[in-house]
Amino acid sequence: MTQPPPTEAQRVHTRRAFGYVTMSALLPGSVQTFAGNGAVGRFASRVYGAVAVLALLVVLGLLLFRGPTVGLLLSPAVAATLRVVLWVLFVGWVLLLLDAWRLARPLRLERTARLRLTITSLVLIAGVSVATTVAADALVAVRNVGQVFLGGGETDINDGRYNILLLGADASEERVGLRPDSINVASLDVETGETVIFGLPRNLQRIPFPESSPLNELYPAGYVCEDGACMLNGIWTLGEEHSDLFPEGDAGLTAMKQAVGETLGLDINYYALVDMAGFESLIDAMGGIRLDIAKDIPIGGGGSPIYGYIEAGENVELDGHDALWFARSRSESSDYERMVRQKCVMSAMLAQLDPLTVATSFVDLSEAGKNILRTDIGTGAVSELADLALLAKSQPIASVNFMPPLIVSADPDFELIRGTVEDTLLPKPDPTPTPSATTEESDGSSEGASVSPSPTPTPSTAAEALENPVTETDDLAQICSVG
Repeated sequence: MTQPPPTEAQRVHTRRAFGYVTMSALLPGSVQTFAGNGAVGRFASRVYGAVAVLALLVVLGLLLFRGPTVGLLLSPAVAATLRVVLWVLFVGWVLLLLDAWRLARPLRLERTARLRLTITSLVLIAGVSVATTVAADALVAVRNVGQVFLGGGETDINDGRYNILLLGADASEERVGLRPDSINVASLDVETGETVIFGLPRNLQRIPFPESSPLNELYPAGYVCEDGACMLNGIWTLGEEHSDLFPEGDAGLTAMKQAVGETLGLDINYYALVDMAGFESLIDAMGGIRLDIAKDIPIGGGGSPIYGYIEAGENVELDGHDALWFARSRSESSDYERMVRQKCVMSAMLAQLDPLTVATSFVDLSEAGKNILRTDIGTGAVSELADLALLAKSQPIASVNFMPPLIVSADPDFELIRGTVEDTLLPKPDPTPTPSATTEESDGSSEGASVSPSPTPTPSTAAEALENPVTETDDLAQICSVG
Protein backbone atom coordinates (compact mmCIF):
# COMPACT_ATOMS: atom_id res chain seq x y z
CA MET A 1 0.00 0.00 0.00
CA THR A 2 1.43 3.38 -1.00
CA GLN A 3 2.22 5.63 1.96
CA PRO A 4 0.40 8.97 1.73
CA PRO A 5 2.54 12.09 1.28
CA PRO A 6 3.46 13.87 4.49
CA THR A 7 1.22 16.65 5.65
CA GLU A 8 2.43 20.21 6.11
CA ALA A 9 2.53 19.66 9.87
CA GLN A 10 4.72 16.55 9.39
CA ARG A 11 7.09 18.47 7.11
CA VAL A 12 7.41 21.22 9.72
CA HIS A 13 8.04 18.61 12.41
CA THR A 14 10.72 16.95 10.25
CA ARG A 15 12.50 20.25 9.61
CA ARG A 16 12.35 21.08 13.32
CA ALA A 17 13.73 17.62 14.25
CA PHE A 18 16.70 17.93 11.92
CA GLY A 19 17.21 21.48 13.16
CA TYR A 20 17.36 20.24 16.74
CA VAL A 21 19.99 17.64 15.93
CA THR A 22 22.04 20.05 13.83
CA MET A 23 21.90 22.82 16.43
CA SER A 24 22.86 20.43 19.21
CA ALA A 25 25.81 19.15 17.17
CA LEU A 26 27.11 22.64 16.42
CA LEU A 27 26.10 24.41 19.65
CA PRO A 28 25.85 21.86 22.47
CA GLY A 29 23.22 22.85 25.02
CA SER A 30 21.38 25.27 22.73
CA VAL A 31 18.39 22.97 22.16
CA GLN A 32 17.98 22.23 25.86
CA THR A 33 17.93 25.97 26.60
CA PHE A 34 14.60 26.52 24.85
CA ALA A 35 13.10 23.04 24.40
CA GLY A 36 14.29 20.96 27.34
CA ASN A 37 15.87 21.43 30.74
CA GLY A 38 16.87 25.10 30.66
CA ALA A 39 19.37 24.84 33.54
CA VAL A 40 21.22 22.00 31.82
CA GLY A 41 21.21 23.89 28.53
CA ARG A 42 22.58 27.09 30.05
CA PHE A 43 25.32 25.21 31.92
CA ALA A 44 26.34 23.25 28.81
CA SER A 45 26.35 26.39 26.66
CA ARG A 46 28.64 28.15 29.11
CA VAL A 47 31.01 25.18 29.35
CA TYR A 48 31.32 24.64 25.60
CA GLY A 49 31.47 28.38 25.02
CA ALA A 50 34.39 28.65 27.44
CA VAL A 51 36.10 25.76 25.64
CA ALA A 52 35.66 27.55 22.30
CA VAL A 53 37.17 30.73 23.74
CA LEU A 54 40.08 28.74 25.21
CA ALA A 55 40.69 27.06 21.85
CA LEU A 56 40.71 30.47 20.17
CA LEU A 57 43.25 31.74 22.71
CA VAL A 58 45.47 28.73 22.03
CA VAL A 59 45.31 29.41 18.28
CA LEU A 60 46.21 33.07 18.88
CA GLY A 61 49.02 31.96 21.18
CA LEU A 62 50.40 29.66 18.49
CA LEU A 63 50.30 32.53 16.01
CA LEU A 64 51.66 35.29 18.25
CA PHE A 65 53.58 33.56 21.07
CA ARG A 66 54.36 30.15 19.62
CA GLY A 67 57.35 29.23 21.80
CA PRO A 68 55.68 29.72 25.21
CA THR A 69 52.38 28.26 23.94
CA VAL A 70 54.03 25.11 22.58
CA GLY A 71 56.03 24.81 25.78
CA LEU A 72 52.83 24.94 27.83
CA LEU A 73 51.02 22.42 25.64
CA LEU A 74 53.99 20.03 25.79
CA SER A 75 53.84 19.91 29.57
CA PRO A 76 52.98 16.26 30.36
CA ALA A 77 50.56 17.33 33.12
CA VAL A 78 48.75 19.74 30.78
CA ALA A 79 48.57 17.15 27.97
CA ALA A 80 47.22 14.46 30.31
CA THR A 81 44.63 16.84 31.77
CA LEU A 82 43.49 17.97 28.31
CA ARG A 83 43.03 14.35 27.26
CA VAL A 84 40.69 13.66 30.20
CA VAL A 85 38.79 16.91 29.56
CA LEU A 86 38.48 16.03 25.86
CA TRP A 87 36.77 12.71 26.58
CA VAL A 88 34.48 14.30 29.20
CA LEU A 89 33.44 16.91 26.65
CA PHE A 90 32.80 14.20 24.06
CA VAL A 91 30.58 12.18 26.39
CA GLY A 92 28.66 15.34 27.33
CA TRP A 93 28.28 16.24 23.65
CA VAL A 94 26.88 12.78 22.84
CA LEU A 95 24.38 12.94 25.72
CA LEU A 96 23.22 16.40 24.65
CA LEU A 97 22.83 15.25 21.05
CA LEU A 98 20.81 12.19 22.05
CA ASP A 99 18.66 14.39 24.28
CA ALA A 100 18.08 16.74 21.33
CA TRP A 101 17.03 13.70 19.27
CA ARG A 102 14.58 12.78 22.05
CA LEU A 103 13.23 16.34 22.23
CA ALA A 104 12.60 16.20 18.48
CA ARG A 105 9.96 13.50 19.22
CA PRO A 106 11.16 11.08 16.52
CA LEU A 107 8.37 8.57 17.19
CA ARG A 108 5.85 11.08 15.83
CA LEU A 109 7.75 11.41 12.55
CA GLU A 110 6.80 9.34 9.55
CA ARG A 111 8.99 6.26 9.14
CA THR A 112 11.40 7.51 6.44
CA ALA A 113 12.07 10.80 8.24
CA ARG A 114 12.58 8.98 11.56
CA LEU A 115 15.12 6.63 9.97
CA ARG A 116 16.99 9.52 8.31
CA LEU A 117 17.08 11.48 11.59
CA THR A 118 18.43 8.49 13.52
CA ILE A 119 21.07 7.71 10.89
CA THR A 120 22.13 11.36 10.82
CA SER A 121 22.56 11.39 14.60
CA LEU A 122 24.58 8.18 14.59
CA VAL A 123 26.81 9.41 11.76
CA LEU A 124 27.47 12.63 13.68
CA ILE A 125 28.34 10.67 16.82
CA ALA A 126 30.64 8.33 14.87
CA GLY A 127 32.40 11.22 13.13
CA VAL A 128 33.01 13.16 16.32
CA SER A 129 34.10 9.92 18.03
CA VAL A 130 36.78 9.41 15.39
CA ALA A 131 37.91 13.04 15.65
CA THR A 132 38.03 12.81 19.45
CA THR A 133 40.07 9.58 19.28
CA VAL A 134 42.58 11.20 16.91
CA ALA A 135 42.84 14.27 19.15
CA ALA A 136 43.24 12.09 22.26
CA ASP A 137 46.01 10.09 20.55
CA ALA A 138 47.67 13.37 19.59
CA LEU A 139 47.62 14.40 23.24
CA VAL A 140 49.23 11.06 24.16
CA ALA A 141 51.98 11.85 21.66
CA VAL A 142 52.27 15.38 23.08
CA ARG A 143 52.62 13.94 26.58
CA ASN A 144 55.32 11.54 25.38
CA VAL A 145 57.20 14.36 23.69
CA GLY A 146 56.89 16.51 26.80
CA GLN A 147 58.43 13.72 28.88
CA VAL A 148 61.53 13.83 26.65
CA PHE A 149 62.11 17.59 26.44
CA LEU A 150 62.79 18.30 30.09
CA GLY A 151 65.09 21.30 29.54
CA GLY A 152 68.35 22.29 31.20
CA GLY A 153 70.35 23.11 28.06
CA GLU A 154 71.95 26.42 27.12
CA THR A 155 69.42 28.54 25.27
CA ASP A 156 71.77 31.44 24.46
CA ILE A 157 73.40 31.17 21.04
CA ASN A 158 76.73 32.43 19.76
CA ASP A 159 77.60 33.32 16.17
CA GLY A 160 74.00 32.71 15.11
CA ARG A 161 74.12 28.92 15.43
CA TYR A 162 72.69 26.20 17.63
CA ASN A 163 75.24 23.48 18.38
CA ILE A 164 73.69 20.18 19.41
CA LEU A 165 75.76 17.24 20.67
CA LEU A 166 74.42 14.00 19.19
CA LEU A 167 75.39 10.80 20.99
CA GLY A 168 74.58 7.19 20.19
CA ALA A 169 75.24 4.61 22.90
CA ASP A 170 74.33 1.09 23.94
CA ALA A 171 72.93 1.62 27.42
CA SER A 172 72.79 -2.09 28.21
CA GLU A 173 73.20 -3.63 31.65
CA GLU A 174 76.36 -5.42 30.48
CA ARG A 175 78.23 -2.13 30.06
CA VAL A 176 79.96 -0.40 32.94
CA GLY A 177 79.15 3.30 32.58
CA LEU A 178 77.94 5.09 29.49
CA ARG A 179 80.37 4.97 26.54
CA PRO A 180 78.96 6.63 23.42
CA ASP A 181 79.86 4.87 20.18
CA SER A 182 78.66 7.71 17.97
CA ILE A 183 79.77 11.29 18.74
CA ASN A 184 78.68 14.14 16.47
CA VAL A 185 77.82 17.80 16.75
CA ALA A 186 75.12 19.28 14.51
CA SER A 187 75.59 23.02 13.99
CA LEU A 188 72.46 24.77 12.66
CA ASP A 189 72.30 28.33 11.35
CA VAL A 190 69.33 29.98 13.11
CA GLU A 191 68.44 32.04 10.03
CA THR A 192 68.80 29.59 7.17
CA GLY A 193 68.74 26.15 8.79
CA GLU A 194 72.06 25.38 7.05
CA THR A 195 73.45 22.39 8.91
CA VAL A 196 76.93 20.97 9.30
CA ILE A 197 77.57 17.75 11.20
CA PHE A 198 81.03 17.37 12.73
CA GLY A 199 81.98 13.79 13.53
CA LEU A 200 84.53 12.85 16.18
CA PRO A 201 85.94 9.32 16.46
CA ARG A 202 85.21 7.59 19.75
CA ASN A 203 88.91 6.65 20.11
CA LEU A 204 90.13 10.27 20.01
CA GLN A 205 92.78 10.78 22.72
CA ARG A 206 94.37 13.69 24.65
CA ILE A 207 90.99 15.43 24.84
CA PRO A 208 91.36 18.92 26.39
CA PHE A 209 89.06 20.40 28.98
CA PRO A 210 88.29 24.13 29.20
CA GLU A 211 89.96 26.07 31.99
CA SER A 212 86.58 26.48 33.67
CA SER A 213 86.14 22.71 33.97
CA PRO A 214 87.17 21.02 37.25
CA LEU A 215 88.61 18.18 35.13
CA ASN A 216 91.16 20.61 33.73
CA GLU A 217 92.95 20.57 37.08
CA LEU A 218 93.12 16.77 37.02
CA TYR A 219 94.15 16.58 33.36
CA PRO A 220 95.93 19.85 32.48
CA ALA A 221 97.59 18.21 29.46
CA GLY A 222 94.35 16.64 28.27
CA TYR A 223 92.73 13.29 29.03
CA VAL A 224 95.83 11.08 28.74
CA CYS A 225 96.65 7.60 30.04
CA GLU A 226 99.91 5.71 29.63
CA ASP A 227 98.11 2.68 28.22
CA GLY A 228 96.18 4.78 25.66
CA ALA A 229 92.83 3.82 27.19
CA CYS A 230 91.75 7.42 27.86
CA MET A 231 89.49 8.13 24.89
CA LEU A 232 86.67 10.50 24.06
CA ASN A 233 83.96 7.89 24.56
CA GLY A 234 85.09 7.38 28.17
CA ILE A 235 84.62 10.98 29.28
CA TRP A 236 80.96 10.56 30.27
CA THR A 237 81.98 7.80 32.68
CA LEU A 238 84.96 9.91 33.83
CA GLY A 239 82.59 12.72 34.76
CA GLU A 240 80.38 10.33 36.72
CA GLU A 241 83.42 9.02 38.58
CA HIS A 242 84.17 12.61 39.65
CA SER A 243 80.57 13.62 40.29
CA ASP A 244 81.67 15.44 43.45
CA LEU A 245 83.33 18.02 41.18
CA PHE A 246 79.99 18.71 39.46
CA PRO A 247 77.55 19.56 42.23
CA GLU A 248 74.93 20.79 39.77
CA GLY A 249 73.42 18.83 36.91
CA ASP A 250 74.50 15.56 35.29
CA ALA A 251 78.26 15.13 35.84
CA GLY A 252 78.79 12.79 32.89
CA LEU A 253 76.84 14.98 30.48
CA THR A 254 78.56 18.16 31.67
CA ALA A 255 82.00 16.62 31.25
CA MET A 256 81.11 15.38 27.76
CA LYS A 257 79.76 18.75 26.67
CA GLN A 258 82.84 20.53 27.99
CA ALA A 259 85.25 18.13 26.29
CA VAL A 260 83.54 18.12 22.89
CA GLY A 261 83.03 21.89 22.97
CA GLU A 262 86.69 22.53 23.77
CA THR A 263 87.81 20.05 21.10
CA LEU A 264 85.77 21.71 18.34
CA GLY A 265 85.96 25.27 19.63
CA LEU A 266 82.16 25.46 19.87
CA ASP A 267 79.72 26.29 22.64
CA ILE A 268 77.38 23.32 22.99
CA ASN A 269 73.75 24.34 23.53
CA TYR A 270 72.00 21.00 23.83
CA TYR A 271 72.58 17.29 23.65
CA ALA A 272 70.51 14.35 22.41
CA LEU A 273 71.43 10.80 23.43
CA VAL A 274 69.91 7.89 21.52
CA ASP A 275 69.96 4.43 23.03
CA MET A 276 71.10 2.36 20.05
CA ALA A 277 69.58 -0.78 21.57
CA GLY A 278 66.12 0.73 21.10
CA PHE A 279 66.96 2.59 17.91
CA GLU A 280 65.26 0.08 15.62
CA SER A 281 61.81 0.79 17.08
CA LEU A 282 62.08 4.41 15.93
CA ILE A 283 63.11 3.41 12.40
CA ASP A 284 60.25 0.90 12.24
CA ALA A 285 57.80 3.56 13.46
CA MET A 286 58.75 5.82 10.54
CA GLY A 287 58.41 2.95 8.06
CA GLY A 288 62.12 2.30 7.49
CA ILE A 289 64.74 4.29 5.58
CA ARG A 290 66.32 4.04 2.12
CA LEU A 291 70.03 4.34 1.34
CA ASP A 292 72.44 3.89 -1.55
CA ILE A 293 75.00 1.41 -0.21
CA ALA A 294 78.36 0.77 -1.90
CA LYS A 295 79.52 -2.36 -0.04
CA ASP A 296 78.04 -5.30 1.86
CA ILE A 297 77.79 -4.62 5.59
CA PRO A 298 78.02 -7.56 8.02
CA ILE A 299 75.24 -8.32 10.48
CA GLY A 300 76.81 -9.68 13.64
CA GLY A 301 80.49 -9.98 14.43
CA GLY A 302 82.39 -8.29 17.24
CA GLY A 303 82.69 -11.38 19.42
CA SER A 304 79.74 -13.17 17.83
CA PRO A 305 79.46 -14.88 14.45
CA ILE A 306 78.44 -12.95 11.34
CA TYR A 307 75.03 -14.33 10.37
CA GLY A 308 74.18 -12.19 7.37
CA TYR A 309 74.94 -9.13 5.27
CA ILE A 310 73.15 -5.96 4.28
CA GLU A 311 73.71 -6.11 0.56
CA ALA A 312 74.99 -3.20 -1.49
CA GLY A 313 72.67 -1.48 -3.93
CA GLU A 314 70.78 1.66 -4.81
CA ASN A 315 67.79 2.82 -2.79
CA VAL A 316 68.08 -0.14 -0.42
CA GLU A 317 65.20 -0.21 2.07
CA LEU A 318 66.26 -0.88 5.65
CA ASP A 319 63.95 -1.73 8.51
CA GLY A 320 64.86 -0.93 12.10
CA HIS A 321 66.93 -4.10 12.62
CA ASP A 322 69.03 -3.64 9.48
CA ALA A 323 69.39 0.13 9.95
CA LEU A 324 70.73 -0.47 13.45
CA TRP A 325 73.30 -2.98 12.20
CA PHE A 326 74.22 -0.69 9.31
CA ALA A 327 74.98 2.06 11.82
CA ARG A 328 76.79 -0.03 14.44
CA SER A 329 78.53 -2.89 12.54
CA ARG A 330 82.29 -3.01 13.25
CA SER A 331 83.31 -6.13 11.34
CA GLU A 332 85.24 -5.79 8.08
CA SER A 333 85.51 -2.00 8.50
CA SER A 334 86.95 0.74 10.68
CA ASP A 335 85.60 3.19 13.23
CA TYR A 336 85.96 5.91 10.61
CA GLU A 337 83.80 4.08 8.11
CA ARG A 338 81.25 3.47 10.84
CA MET A 339 81.11 7.24 11.49
CA VAL A 340 80.16 7.78 7.85
CA ARG A 341 77.47 5.08 7.99
CA GLN A 342 75.96 6.59 11.13
CA LYS A 343 75.74 9.98 9.46
CA CYS A 344 74.03 8.40 6.45
CA VAL A 345 71.38 6.95 8.76
CA MET A 346 70.85 10.30 10.53
CA SER A 347 70.58 12.15 7.22
CA ALA A 348 68.11 9.59 5.87
CA MET A 349 65.93 9.90 8.96
CA LEU A 350 65.81 13.68 8.61
CA ALA A 351 65.19 13.62 4.85
CA GLN A 352 62.65 10.78 4.73
CA LEU A 353 60.45 11.50 7.76
CA ASP A 354 57.59 12.96 5.73
CA PRO A 355 54.49 14.74 7.11
CA LEU A 356 52.19 11.83 6.13
CA THR A 357 54.25 9.41 8.22
CA VAL A 358 54.15 11.79 11.17
CA ALA A 359 50.38 12.23 10.80
CA THR A 360 49.64 8.50 10.63
CA SER A 361 52.24 7.20 13.09
CA PHE A 362 52.72 10.02 15.56
CA VAL A 363 51.81 7.92 18.60
CA ASP A 364 54.24 5.12 17.64
CA LEU A 365 56.93 7.69 16.85
CA SER A 366 56.43 9.45 20.18
CA GLU A 367 56.47 6.16 22.11
CA ALA A 368 59.68 5.07 20.39
CA GLY A 369 61.28 8.48 20.92
CA LYS A 370 60.29 8.55 24.59
CA ASN A 371 61.90 5.17 25.18
CA ILE A 372 65.23 5.76 23.45
CA LEU A 373 65.90 9.50 23.61
CA ARG A 374 67.39 11.67 26.33
CA THR A 375 67.92 15.38 25.82
CA ASP A 376 68.20 18.69 27.68
CA ILE A 377 66.24 20.60 25.04
CA GLY A 378 63.33 22.33 26.76
CA THR A 379 59.74 22.40 25.54
CA GLY A 380 60.04 26.14 24.95
CA ALA A 381 62.74 25.56 22.31
CA VAL A 382 60.92 22.77 20.47
CA SER A 383 59.00 25.10 18.16
CA GLU A 384 62.09 27.01 16.99
CA LEU A 385 64.17 23.88 16.54
CA ALA A 386 61.32 22.21 14.63
CA ASP A 387 61.28 25.16 12.23
CA LEU A 388 65.04 24.85 11.82
CA ALA A 389 64.68 21.12 11.15
CA LEU A 390 62.21 21.87 8.34
CA LEU A 391 64.66 24.37 6.85
CA ALA A 392 67.50 21.86 7.17
CA LYS A 393 65.36 19.19 5.51
CA SER A 394 65.06 21.33 2.37
CA GLN A 395 68.82 21.54 1.72
CA PRO A 396 71.89 19.28 1.71
CA ILE A 397 73.54 18.61 5.05
CA ALA A 398 77.29 19.21 5.05
CA SER A 399 79.50 16.78 6.93
CA VAL A 400 83.06 16.88 8.25
CA ASN A 401 84.59 13.79 9.81
CA PHE A 402 87.78 14.19 11.80
CA MET A 403 89.69 11.12 10.76
CA PRO A 404 93.05 10.24 9.17
CA PRO A 405 94.83 11.79 7.38
CA LEU A 406 93.32 15.04 8.66
CA ILE A 407 94.12 14.01 12.21
CA VAL A 408 95.82 11.19 14.09
CA SER A 409 93.43 9.92 16.74
CA ALA A 410 96.18 9.10 19.22
CA ASP A 411 97.78 12.54 18.93
CA PRO A 412 95.36 14.96 17.24
CA ASP A 413 96.16 18.51 16.20
CA PHE A 414 93.42 20.40 18.06
CA GLU A 415 94.33 23.72 16.49
CA LEU A 416 93.74 22.11 13.09
CA ILE A 417 90.41 20.70 14.26
CA ARG A 418 89.22 24.06 15.54
CA GLY A 419 90.49 25.84 12.44
CA THR A 420 88.65 23.39 10.20
CA VAL A 421 85.44 23.95 12.16
CA GLU A 422 85.84 27.72 11.93
CA ASP A 423 86.56 27.62 8.20
CA THR A 424 83.62 25.30 7.56
CA LEU A 425 81.18 27.59 9.37
CA LEU A 426 82.36 30.78 7.67
CA PRO A 427 79.64 32.43 5.56
CA LYS A 428 79.90 31.22 1.97
CA PRO A 429 81.02 33.89 -0.53
CA ASP A 430 78.63 35.11 -3.21
CA PRO A 431 79.21 32.86 -6.25
CA THR A 432 78.39 35.73 -8.65
CA PRO A 433 81.67 36.71 -10.41
CA THR A 434 82.95 40.24 -9.95
CA PRO A 435 84.97 42.28 -12.47
CA SER A 436 88.12 42.00 -10.36
CA ALA A 437 87.96 38.21 -10.42
CA THR A 438 87.29 37.62 -14.11
CA THR A 439 89.83 36.71 -16.76
CA GLU A 440 89.80 36.99 -20.53
CA GLU A 441 90.91 33.87 -22.35
CA SER A 442 92.81 34.66 -25.53
CA ASP A 443 96.35 33.54 -26.22
CA GLY A 444 97.02 32.48 -22.66
CA SER A 445 97.42 36.02 -21.33
CA SER A 446 94.97 37.97 -19.18
CA GLU A 447 95.86 41.58 -19.71
CA GLY A 448 93.80 44.11 -17.81
CA ALA A 449 92.44 41.51 -15.39
CA SER A 450 93.12 41.51 -11.68
CA VAL A 451 93.16 37.97 -10.36
CA SER A 452 93.56 37.11 -6.71
CA PRO A 453 95.93 34.19 -6.29
CA SER A 454 94.28 30.99 -5.07
CA PRO A 455 95.79 29.35 -2.03
CA THR A 456 97.65 26.17 -2.70
CA PRO A 457 95.66 23.24 -1.27
CA THR A 458 97.40 21.19 1.36
CA PRO A 459 96.71 17.64 2.51
CA SER A 460 95.50 18.98 5.86
CA THR A 461 92.32 20.57 4.48
CA ALA A 462 89.05 18.93 5.48
CA ALA A 463 87.87 18.49 1.89
CA GLU A 464 90.98 16.64 0.76
CA ALA A 465 91.01 14.56 3.92
CA LEU A 466 87.48 13.41 3.21
CA GLU A 467 88.32 12.66 -0.41
CA ASN A 468 91.44 10.64 0.41
CA PRO A 469 91.01 9.00 3.80
CA VAL A 470 93.54 6.47 5.02
CA THR A 471 91.31 3.71 6.31
CA GLU A 472 90.40 0.14 5.51
CA THR A 473 88.02 1.42 2.85
CA ASP A 474 89.36 3.10 -0.25
CA ASP A 475 86.85 5.95 -0.38
CA LEU A 476 84.65 6.60 2.64
CA ALA A 477 82.63 9.21 0.80
CA GLN A 478 81.30 6.39 -1.41
CA ILE A 479 80.25 4.04 1.40
CA CYS A 480 76.68 5.27 1.46
CA SER A 481 74.43 8.17 0.58
CA VAL A 482 70.80 9.11 0.99
CA GLY A 483 68.92 7.98 -2.11
